[in-house]
Amino acid sequence: MASAEQGGNPATEYIQHHLTNLTFDLSSFSFDPHASGFWVLNVDSLFFAIVLGAFFLFFFHLAARKVTASEPGKLQNFVEMVVDFTDTQVRDIFHGDSRLVAPLALTIFIWVFLMNFMDLIPVDALPLLAQSAGIGHLRVVPTTDPNMTFGMSLTVFALVIFYSIKIKGGWGYVKEFLTHPFGWWLAPFNLMLKLVEEIAKPISLSLRLFGNLYAGELLFILIALFTLQAGASLVAVPLFALQVALASAWAIFHILVITLQAFIFGMLTIVYLSMAHEKGH
Repeated sequence: MASAEQGGNPATEYIQHHLTNLTFDLSSFSFDPHASGFWVLNVDSLFFAIVLGAFFLFFFHLAARKVTASEPGKLQNFVEMVVDFTDTQVRDIFHGDSRLVAPLALTIFIWVFLMNFMDLIPVDALPLLAQSAGIGHLRVVPTTDPNMTFGMSLTVFALVIFYSIKIKGGWGYVKEFLTHPFGWWLAPFNLMLKLVEEIAKPISLSLRLFGNLYAGELLFILIALFTLQAGASLVAVPLFALQVALASAWAIFHILVITLQAFIFGMLTIVYLSMAHEKGH
């Protein structure tokens, strides 16, 4: 995988290769792994996010088409379990009146879980397949891309602002910044605290998800380094056995991580939207 001909450290090159996105520079209309800036798209993150989102929609649409009350199948039972679980969480947390919140929470939970689940695919599997097709770089976990996690969190934040203004009115929303929590007499201090509180919402949503998945991806890459330089030597077999054992153990634990992170992102979305619907907040 790593370009050893460059004369650098193979381990460092291997890690850098796996942490480099397939980028497309709109300004020059070309693929450039070293491009950066506003007009650069991480094509691999967008591709896998869109494909996984389409898979989620198809999967649930298929379950809805085959729904039956007499003899529900395994697919229907699974989808109903997920929907009921999400609906229960929304009813317990959200006390406003909106048809959007429950479907939004369900979509976020399943979509983020699917993107996180890509971290359990062996780190070299899809990148090697991409290289055989002439694609130099490929990162398969969209949630290890801060652009994706910030994009999702900013969308949630935009909904929070929209519903805050819709429920409380324009002046009510501004008044909350000036009077909460210490009243009019500390309006400048209230404004500063409220701005920090609001800005922390998208930052905490995005960085929590990105940080946990990035750390998980990096650990899988480090485990894969065990046999990078072993070649056909006698140590290759025990190193490979250790690699498989460590990767399996971390994958089992990581299943909990990816599920928990998807759940937290969805639940915090409900909490923030619930706060936006509270007139007296």
